[in-house]
Amino acid sequence: MKSASGGVLRRHKMILLPGLLLLLWGEPGRCLEENGGVTFDGDIRHFAAATNTVYVATEEMLYQLNHDLSLVQSLTLRGVLTGGQQKNFTRVAETEERNATLRVNILLPLVQDQSLISCGVIDCVYCEVLDLKNISNVRYNESIPVGPPCTSSASVSFLVDVEQQKTETFILTATQQCKHKKSSCPVLDGAVYLHNTNHNQEGGIFSLIDKFTTSTIKQSEGNAEFVDGFQIDLNIYIFSNLPSSEKNNKVRLIWLVGKNNKRDTLGSLRGATLSLSDGGGEGSKLLASARIPGGPPVLWSGVFSVDGGPSNTQLLLFDISPDLSGDADADPDFCSVCSPGRTTQTPKSLKPKAVLFRQSYMTSVLAVRQKAWMVFFIGTGDGQLIKLAVDKNYQTTCPRVLYRANDDRQVFPKMLLDQVDLKHVYLPFQNQMKRVPVSNCSSHTSVQDCWSAQDPYCVWCGSRRSCTFEDECQDSDWISIPEDSQPKMVSYKVAKDGSGQITLDIQTHLTAGQKARSNFACQFSISSSELCSPQSPRPQFPKCSCILSKSVLPAEGLPVTVKLRLGTTELREQLKLSNCSDIKGPPTSVLCRQCFEAGCSWSRNVCSWEKGGVEDDNVCQTMESGLNFFKPEISSITPSVVSFYGRNHAVLSGFNLSDVTRVRIQADMDCTPQESPVWNNVGVNLTFHIPSTDNKGTVKVCVLLPDGSCHSNAKITYRSSPSCTAIVPSCSWISGRRKVTLMGSHLEFGEGVVHSHDLQEVRAARNINYQNLTYDTPAADEKVSSSTVFLRVANETLPCPTIIKYYPDPEFTTFTSTRTGDDVRVTIQKKADKLEMSMAELSVWGVEEGKQYPCIMKAKESSNETDFFICEIQRTPNAKFQHLKVTYGDRTVTLGPPSLLHQILPTLLVLLILCITFGLVMICLWQKRLTAEKNRL
Repeated sequence: MKSASGGVLRRHKMILLPGLLLLLWGEPGRCLEENGGVTFDGDIRHFAAATNTVYVATEEMLYQLNHDLSLVQSLTLRGVLTGGQQKNFTRVAETEERNATLRVNILLPLVQDQSLISCGVIDCVYCEVLDLKNISNVRYNESIPVGPPCTSSASVSFLVDVEQQKTETFILTATQQCKHKKSSCPVLDGAVYLHNTNHNQEGGIFSLIDKFTTSTIKQSEGNAEFVDGFQIDLNIYIFSNLPSSEKNNKVRLIWLVGKNNKRDTLGSLRGATLSLSDGGGEGSKLLASARIPGGPPVLWSGVFSVDGGPSNTQLLLFDISPDLSGDADADPDFCSVCSPGRTTQTPKSLKPKAVLFRQSYMTSVLAVRQKAWMVFFIGTGDGQLIKLAVDKNYQTTCPRVLYRANDDRQVFPKMLLDQVDLKHVYLPFQNQMKRVPVSNCSSHTSVQDCWSAQDPYCVWCGSRRSCTFEDECQDSDWISIPEDSQPKMVSYKVAKDGSGQITLDIQTHLTAGQKARSNFACQFSISSSELCSPQSPRPQFPKCSCILSKSVLPAEGLPVTVKLRLGTTELREQLKLSNCSDIKGPPTSVLCRQCFEAGCSWSRNVCSWEKGGVEDDNVCQTMESGLNFFKPEISSITPSVVSFYGRNHAVLSGFNLSDVTRVRIQADMDCTPQESPVWNNVGVNLTFHIPSTDNKGTVKVCVLLPDGSCHSNAKITYRSSPSCTAIVPSCSWISGRRKVTLMGSHLEFGEGVVHSHDLQEVRAARNINYQNLTYDTPAADEKVSSSTVFLRVANETLPCPTIIKYYPDPEFTTFTSTRTGDDVRVTIQKKADKLEMSMAELSVWGVEEGKQYPCIMKAKESSNETDFFICEIQRTPNAKFQHLKVTYGDRTVTLGPPSLLHQILPTLLVLLILCITFGLVMICLWQKRLTAEKNRL
């Protein structure tokens, strides 16, 4: 055993607990899915990836998976403890044994040592070193406080390197203090520690010792919730939320430098406070973190909750390059040497460089570099993986949904990139993990679509004539998006110099491989004559120019066709050149757009030949149209909450809607709004279809006028798809209209139900809410024995995992009635069947002299062959009724009273039985008498 001063706890090497890691070959509790996902029997606690392997720790299992998520092996995390082992795991079990589960808090692959470090809580903290390639091989184990002593602590751990005589690797643990500690367990009361990773280091594996001393970082006050941490070169970054009061929170960043030893490394502490763009920071909370490869500068992105709650979230970009100008170990919230009365300095306040994305319920983020672009993969609380590309100027492209769960499963706070192919993201949910491609390039079928996707991963491959990853386009020419975000693949400008010469400049917004760049050409053509003069310059990628042979353009405009060739790829643009000076009038949005479409310059609210005007045609949207329309206003949209499949026949209400032609739907920071035509417009309300979307969340709605302007502001919320899990009752009589109830989630978005035997008929819901949808079954013919149920949502027909069986209609035979005081008690007989008809499904009336008397259902009794329904007709003078009307579904059956034969049949049966009995007795007596007479003879 080894010990050290400075509060280092005594450590005990453990014997291998028998059964602690029981090898379970096969796939217990795990189901590999065809679409690149896996479902575990238990919630994911931690996961890690190293080279071509993924390690997943659930509540009770540890999995070793290939990078494609196929199983290598799995182990149970259930150990055998004794009643006396809570204080010391080295005791040998003599009597009482009980099972316990190792709840993993730390899972770190140490590639250079080919080992996997796993620490967690059984009763106290327990650590193991496993073989990286074979996790059933336990190299070492020990009961020692590494990481949090409880399972709910907001803590992080990662490997760091420090520069000593040789590079040493340590485990850095940043641990939130547990609210409920077990007094019998050894614990560490600091916030940040450095533990050894092997036996050759000073003090041995997992030790805190450094030159016979122990160092730590503690908190001055409060209890920090650690969110993330990592190392870049020798600089170490740790992020935490530090509650400063009941409602406020500070987001803190700690900088450390990996120096000669643990003490100097922890003593290099400096810090900063991360604030939101409004200068605040108090009340905001960091939910997830991702370092951005590359630099300097050191860029980092964080998902922040603006108000501390889960819904209002933003993705912010910060420059977190370490500021080492201040004094070390002078932070007011954290300290390595925490002497009384120590001098502190106010931490530097970091403001974000950009707000990259706003989306409700973001939970996680992963950032990568792809060429000149930053690409962010964002997980949400309602089960989405969103990809966002950001250029070097921090301009974002259209966010795209890579994966969307049908339900609202939350994405795990941590995501990783597949290190084998760098083309898949590991997307973990509660008990599932998906391996989602970073791009779906092949879904774009033309060069324009491939470019318009604005995806840094995709190129248009000339030889294959398809959109692919760049490494799949070997030895061929390719083109892709430029290094900055551009609205068009090809743009053009016209200009006139002092001599009247007109020049048409073509600009391609592309990057291209060497083969495409070296074979770049432009061709200008018009229908009447030659367009360009011989003095036009030669094409030079990415530009080409045409000096017009004529200095006068026709009043009606000049149509021009431009053909661009890059390798084997040809682009074609249709232009219409106009005399910029002829585009004149009051500055309106219509005139402004006409100016940009002609390639002219918009400067000082007029269209002209001058260069240096406004480059962005978005300026036109801020101008009045110049047309006279009443400004429309939206007061409500019904429904305003729909599934991501949208909704047909929504109603928009408001004022001055008569001139509205379309409804525009646009998400925050979304560059591709959707528009729906309107009909049934009566001025105060109109009808339109809410379109489907890839993205869950809230979108903005405005109404379009004929001039293209959009007015008013309303909201529609897209949520998950409805799903059904069961149906009650699960059978119907063949004539249909049996009331059944679908059960599931988000069923309020269902617009009707369809059965497989009649897909044309949509059954409307009778009652509907979040969990239940009630409808009447359709009729079927006698050949139909069962039917699959589908849910109709907008233009989609979603299958339910439910089948409804069809049986013949119920057969009612007769009834009897009996006077009971002022009431009449009626018993209805029905042949037994498989329908399990309930009393609520029957309506009964007694009929006498044309009058109907309702019969209130009271009870149901059953025998092997007959069901009896009992009802009462209250306060009626009639004891006998001519007949009964029995209604179920849309069928009515008329029953008459039992016939005279049916009424006397029981009596006749009794008399017959008595006669037969009497006859048998008489025969027996006669036989006895004959026997007696024979005996006398």
